[in-house]
Amino acid sequence: MFRWGILSTAKIARDHLLPQIQEAENGVATAIASRDVTRARALADRFGVPHAFGSYEELLASDAIDGVYIPLPTSQHVEWAVKAADAGKHVLVEKPLALAAGDIARVIEARDRNGVLVVEAFMVTYHPQWKKVRELVRGGAIGRLRHVQGAFAYFNVDPDNMRNRPELGGGGLPDIGVYPTVTTRFVTGQEPRRVQAVVERDSNFGTDIYASIKADFGEFELSFYCSTQMALRQSMVFHGDKGFVEVHAPFNAGDYDHHRIELHNADHTEASVFRFPATRQYRLQVEAFARAARGEDVEVFRLEDSVNNQKLIDAIYRAGGHDGWEPV
Repeated sequence: MFRWGILSTAKIARDHLLPQIQEAENGVATAIASRDVTRARALADRFGVPHAFGSYEELLASDAIDGVYIPLPTSQHVEWAVKAADAGKHVLVEKPLALAAGDIARVIEARDRNGVLVVEAFMVTYHPQWKKVRELVRGGAIGRLRHVQGAFAYFNVDPDNMRNRPELGGGGLPDIGVYPTVTTRFVTGQEPRRVQAVVERDSNFGTDIYASIKADFGEFELSFYCSTQMALRQSMVFHGDKGFVEVHAPFNAGDYDHHRIELHNADHTEASVFRFPATRQYRLQVEAFARAARGEDVEVFRLEDSVNNQKLIDAIYRAGGHDGWEPV
């Protein structure tokens, strides 16, 4: 069994990763660290985790774990990913890995010099609905892909929430804008050339709360918007000349809608529905990570993919400052 250590008691760890690590067929949570050992012990007891540490350094020094999951604030991801790799641990680090593409070079160097696996935690790339979309689009089911359209929005005005704190790496693009870009790149295998964008910031928080983007991939376009101060919505559509694929709950399947995609024909007279009931994408993610860490040939989200995705996010921010196209 792959022995996991968790750096912090963050909500995503409590609600998603820890429960699904404990359900995984090839892994188990062995240790939890917090700067407050009482909090670490309380969460460890809740999930039956044997070890609790009062510092992240103690956990990284422990021989009781093989790898770590890092759900710290975004501004700390690169720092602790490097420290964990230098401690000889495999690393699954929550998205976004970094706030600038250039910062990921440090993580790649740490990965390579220590011979460990380091992966950014894009759980959607392990969900079978996205593998099916990739199969359909690349297999010609919708003909020539012309346009990808997406949306991701929620409403959060809590001033203490890290998503509204720029010093912690908050903002809509780092938190949710990365999903339409990742899934489009995952499905098509293509990279964008240039981008146009409108980016709006909150006058109090200073974080980006709305962005509308058009990205030119050469053979097709991606247009999407994301917002942290709009009604809940998720959608992704891949539209070709012979049909289109609609993903109803593209990023949080089971929360926003059922796990299903629909393939429509050109005349919009027929549709094939593909369902993926009871899929646990976080479990699939940690199981794939553990197999890859053990040397199996398993598809994971490589750091080189992380660099390319962050380059697009960086370009969107730059494009938001002027009219016209911005190269990626």
